[in-house]
Order: sequence, then structure tokens, then C-alpha cells
Amino acid sequence: MKLAKEVIGKELALFESHFKEAVKSRVSLLDRIMQYIVKRKGKQMRPMFVLLSAKLNGEINDASYRAASLVELLHTATLVHDDVVDDALERRGMFSINALWKNKIAVLVGDYLLSKGLLLSLENKDFEILTILSTAVKKMSEGELLQIEKTRNLNFDESIYYEIINGKTASLLSSSCAAGASSVTTDEAIINKMKLFGEMVGMAFQIKDDLFDYGNIAVGKPTGNDIKEKKLTLPLIHILQKVDSKLKNEIIYIVKNNNNDKDKVKFVIDNVVKYGGINYATEKMNEYRDKAIEILHSFPESPSRSALEELVLYTTDRPY
Repeated sequence: MKLAKEVIGKELALFESHFKEAVKSRVSLLDRIMQYIVKRKGKQMRPMFVLLSAKLNGEINDASYRAASLVELLHTATLVHDDVVDDALERRGMFSINALWKNKIAVLVGDYLLSKGLLLSLENKDFEILTILSTAVKKMSEGELLQIEKTRNLNFDESIYYEIINGKTASLLSSSCAAGASSVTTDEAIINKMKLFGEMVGMAFQIKDDLFDYGNIAVGKPTGNDIKEKKLTLPLIHILQKVDSKLKNEIIYIVKNNNNDKDKVKFVIDNVVKYGGINYATEKMNEYRDKAIEILHSFPESPSRSALEELVLYTTDRPY
């Protein structure tokens, strides 16, 4: 992400001041929690996609910064709520909000972040950007609920998997790119092209995340967390379509009933590797990556385009 930070370094610094201002509260407890959230910021990939998408198609302006802040507000809100749902005690190497302030406060903090995002757009009449990102939040909720529904029987195909990750992950990246473009142009063709670009990146990003569960150089060894949570991801879905019924039933039984047994989980992971699940998922991830770059190359060459291409490659090549 080095090039991206060079191309929009000043703009990112300005975005940070916009975001800090956007989350301020007169309630001392809330303001303390907001300061903690700002302190534990992640890679800020989504704001980068917003700002670079804007710069690719025009000049970054106040609406662009508000769009980036809205994306970060919505994303942070969903992470806070996710940690409550998953009973997670850590986020980005630091304690989660629910670990420090308990679930009730964490849920209210998530609600506060959502409301601040809505007001930020409404007060500035950024109706188109608000529409784009509100649609993303709806799709994210639908994606998560679809995953919960399908996890119950552990018997679905690739098309359902793609529908799930399109909703829960790709929709926000897709909307980030569309919102960035929308902040500088009213050309629907360009906005839709950026939306599709972001969707392809988001799909590749989530498949990469799912591959991490089976281990990599940085992680060192497989985590098996998705199996423990009874989640069917692409590597496992693929091999379940290939193996004989006896092995398929054995794997499904383990995921349903023995998902906390390290040896049983290792058995599942070993079979995913043996029957080509990792290679297949990697190929699919690269297909989405290549589609994203193809869309990007339909725009004139520029530093912004190069920086976006670097971000695309980062999503599939990142070590963790």
C-alpha cells in the first residue's frame, strides 16, 4: 500500500481529522470510547478506496472526505457489533469494545456510529452517497444472516457461498468505490463501473481471508477457526463436491459435531489440501482479482490508477 499512501498521503491525513471530528461526542464515556476506536485504527483500506476512486475520476473534495468518513463509521459500527455477536475479546491486536465496556455499551456504541454516519450525510445533503452506502449495510446484514441460515444444514454450493461473501464483504468495498466516484461525478456509467470494480476486489479479498484459515507463511499453521464456527468456505465447499459420499459425510459430521477436536479439524484441513480445495479457491480469487484489474485498465493511466492496482494486488498477496 506504499504507492497509495504516496498518492493520497495528504488526503489521508485530512481524512483522519475529518473522522476524528465525526465521532466526537459530548457524553464523556462515549468520547472516551471514540478516542479508543480512533487509536486502534486499522489499515484504512476502505477510505483509501474511496479517496483513490474519487481522485481517479476528478478532484477530491469535501464530499469525498465525508464519503470516506461515512464508510469508516459504518465499517467500524459493523465490527463493534460483530465482536458482540462473536463474543470476540480482541480486534486488531487490542481489546474489543465489548471486552472493555461489556456488550450493552458495545451495542449502543455501534448504534451511535451508525447514527453519526447517517447524520453526517443528511446534514450535508449527500443523498446519493448515503443511498449507496445504506444499500451496502442492508446487503451486509443479509449476507451474515444468509450465512447463519445456511450453516445449520452445511449443505450448499458455490453459488450460495458467492452470494454470502458478496453481501457480507464485497458490498462495502463495492460501495466505497462507488461513493468515491459519486463524490466527484454524476456519470452513472462511471459510478457503476467503479461499483463493479470494488465488488470484484471485495470477492477476492474475502476468498483470501477464507484461505488464511488453512494456514500460510505468516500465520504459520492452520487456524481452523471457520471449521470451529461451522462455516463452509470455498476450499471446503469445493472438495465436498469431489469426494465420495462416505468421506463427505464424515467431514460434515466433524464440522457439525467435532469442530473443537484439534485432530478432527486437522483431518478436515488435510483433506481440503489433498483434494485441491486450496488451489481451486486460489484460482477463483485470482479470477476476481484479474477482473478488477481489467475494469481498472479501462480508465486512463494515472498515479491514482496505479495506486488502486497496487491495492488490488495487496488484497490477494497480503501475508495476513
